[in-house]
Amino acid sequence: MSQPLSDLLVVSLEQAVAAPHLTSRMADAGARVIKLERADGGGDFARGYDQHAHGQSSFFVWLNRGKESLAIDIKQPDDLALLHRLLAKADVWVQNLAPGAMERAGLGSATLREKYPRLITVDISGYGDAGPPYDEMKAYDLLVQAESGLTSITGSADEPGRVGVSICDLTTGLNAYTAVLEALIERGVTGKGSGVKASLFASLADWLSAPLMAYEQSNVIWPRNALRHPIMCPYGAFSASDGSKTLVACQAEREWHRFCEHVLQDKGFADHPEAALNVKRVENRAFVEGKIESVTSQLSRDEFHARLRKADIAFGAVNTMPELSVHGALRRITVGTPNGPITYPAPPTIRGEARDDYGPSPAYDEHGATIREEFSA
Repeated sequence: MSQPLSDLLVVSLEQAVAAPHLTSRMADAGARVIKLERADGGGDFARGYDQHAHGQSSFFVWLNRGKESLAIDIKQPDDLALLHRLLAKADVWVQNLAPGAMERAGLGSATLREKYPRLITVDISGYGDAGPPYDEMKAYDLLVQAESGLTSITGSADEPGRVGVSICDLTTGLNAYTAVLEALIERGVTGKGSGVKASLFASLADWLSAPLMAYEQSNVIWPRNALRHPIMCPYGAFSASDGSKTLVACQAEREWHRFCEHVLQDKGFADHPEAALNVKRVENRAFVEGKIESVTSQLSRDEFHARLRKADIAFGAVNTMPELSVHGALRRITVGTPNGPITYPAPPTIRGEARDDYGPSPAYDEHGATIREEFSA
């Protein structure tokens, strides 16, 4: 099936997660993505993150499907000349090396766009153009979770917590993907490429707009509430008699009344002075949640869920990875790797019909010889 980006060539000097996430989505949409890896025998250091995918890195297998791998040393004149031959035919150039590294190599984005006017350049960084000292700081995902303030509202009351996936990197990759598509549309009108910049810090700061406004406008700091919502109650996890947890969400007073009537089977509790309005329930969270837990802990999980369904209350099981593995809503794709095919979750959006024809994850420098021959002088 023809894909919307099938006529595009993307060249990416990338590593880790953010930039590979961007280019993996472009490869999924049909673009030819040539992944440049360090000519040190190891390449993208994400190849060494773990060995959970048939002895290979799960991150690498996930984020590099459908790409071609070329080992290159841009400090060597011949390889630098090869890179320029690639860029002369490329539509998009992506890099996420340390700030200033490309400029020092004579490959700054402004310079490249001047040389190749139709080229769209993408610079992914930790802190954007904030300058010193941020341009010298490492910007690994967990570091930015902390630096941005995300960890201050994530975790339990006793301790800040890390979001369990690389949310800064992944968000930045998707933000960059959106911007690249916009730049491609713009180029279709003007005929000229443009520069895209995306940073981990800015991506997370955008997502933290609501808690930041709560502080700046109302001097309210969202508390760390583990599996509880900071400004709604009940919106949290409650136990059934077998110890399983179910997350329950009441976002409107009519839902609260139904919850009391059908789940707690205490219709009058909805009008209790300490629980009649959401703001009161948040103020008296321990009292309200204690009442709820006293009821749900006597119910089996099935009984608990049946009452929630009868009341038309939003809920979700607090699942583990074994439970995700067999979840009825989980869609999968199969991707080839040097060590054999592996299945994992399908891309989250479907355009037209669902597909399972994604390209394999490449071995290190797997396509080096053919690319060098194709783009020889």
